[in-house]
Amino acid sequence: MSAWQQFYVRFYQAFIENDRWRQYIDGVGTTLLVTALALLLGVILGVIVASVRTAHDQQSPNRRNPVLAILNGIFKIYVTVIRGTPMMVQLMIMGFVIFASSRDYVMVGALTLGINSGAYTSEIIRGGLMSVDAGQMEAGRSLGMNYLDTMRFIIVPQAIKAILPSLGNEFIVLLKDTSLISVIGGKELLYAARGVVSRTYEAMYPYVGTAIIYLLLVMLFTWLLGIFERRLRASDRR
Repeated sequence: MSAWQQFYVRFYQAFIENDRWRQYIDGVGTTLLVTALALLLGVILGVIVASVRTAHDQQSPNRRNPVLAILNGIFKIYVTVIRGTPMMVQLMIMGFVIFASSRDYVMVGALTLGINSGAYTSEIIRGGLMSVDAGQMEAGRSLGMNYLDTMRFIIVPQAIKAILPSLGNEFIVLLKDTSLISVIGGKELLYAARGVVSRTYEAMYPYVGTAIIYLLLVMLFTWLLGIFERRLRASDRR
C-alpha cells in the first residue's frame, strides 16, 4: 500500500471503525468532569487553607490565637505532604489502599486530584493575599470594618488580579493530570486511547490523537482565561 493508503487504514482503525470515536468523546467528557470536580474541591480547600494560614501569619505577636496555631500546623503538614509526594503515588494510595473496595474510579480520581490541587492552590492564594500591602488591611480596620469584611471588600479583589495567571496555570496542569487516573481504572481520554491500542495493535494514531485533543482543550481554556484577564484589566481602567 502507498503511504496515503496506510495512513487512511490506520486512521480508520483508530478513530472510525466500530464507532471508536465515541470512546474518545466519552473520554473527553470524563476528563472534563474530573477536571471540574477536582478544580472545585481544590479551590475550596485552597481558600480555606490560605485564609487560615494568612490569618495566622498576620496576627499580632502579642495576641496569638491557639486555635489558629493548631490549624496552621495541620495545614502546613497537609501542604508539605501533598507537594512532596508524586501525584501517581497519591492516586495509587487512594485507589488501591484507602478506597480499595470502591469501583467508582472516576470519583476517586477527582477526589485525589482535588486534594492535590488544593495544596498548590492554597500556596498561590496565600502568596496573593500576602502580596497586598499591609496598609490596606490597616486602612480597612481604621474605617470600622472587621477582618472578614476587610478581606472580602479590599484584600481579596486586589489579590485575585495578581493570582489569576497562576490559578489559570494550575487549572491547565490539573486538566492534563487527569490522564493519570487511568492507572487506577478511571475511564478518561487516555484510557480510551489505550483501549483502542489494545484492539488495533497500533499505538501511534490513538496516542497522537489523544495528545492533539489535550492540546486543543488547553488552547481553548487558555483563550478563555485570556479573555477573563483582559476584562479584569479593562475594569481597572474604568
